[in-house]
Amino acid sequence: MSTLEIRAVTAADHDAWLPLWQGYLTFYKSELAEGTTPVTWQRFLDPAEPMHAALAWQDGRAVAVVHWIFHRSCWTVGDYCYLQDLFVAGDLRGSGIGRRMIEHVYAEARAAGASRVHWLTHETNTDAMQLYDRIGDRSGFVQYRKLF
Repeated sequence: MSTLEIRAVTAADHDAWLPLWQGYLTFYKSELAEGTTPVTWQRFLDPAEPMHAALAWQDGRAVAVVHWIFHRSCWTVGDYCYLQDLFVAGDLRGSGIGRRMIEHVYAEARAAGASRVHWLTHETNTDAMQLYDRIGDRSGFVQYRKLF
């Protein structure tokens, strides 16, 4: 396997990030309101925002994206880190890139003083859950939500 470099996005990375972001949305059969993607991108570039993004690069090609958000908790003084989105290009799934992306977020969370990283996946995402069961702990909680 070629060398994999994982690094935070920069303004110059938009054209590499966008197809991966769109691939993620397609994977989950999701559509966003017009204007959401540009705002999301700008938040990643704003150092005052708690939102972060990184791309994995292999042979000059962006092959994976991960987004995470730091947020407060009533249960700890330090922030929690929510790993919100993770997507690996379809031709490279199962190659270890997903694990490396999660480990990247783990390292960023530790460096920021977060006390945990947590994430969700859809119950049908069984391939990814095989990885998640090896590198994380299931909390036992069930998510409820109300969309507006």
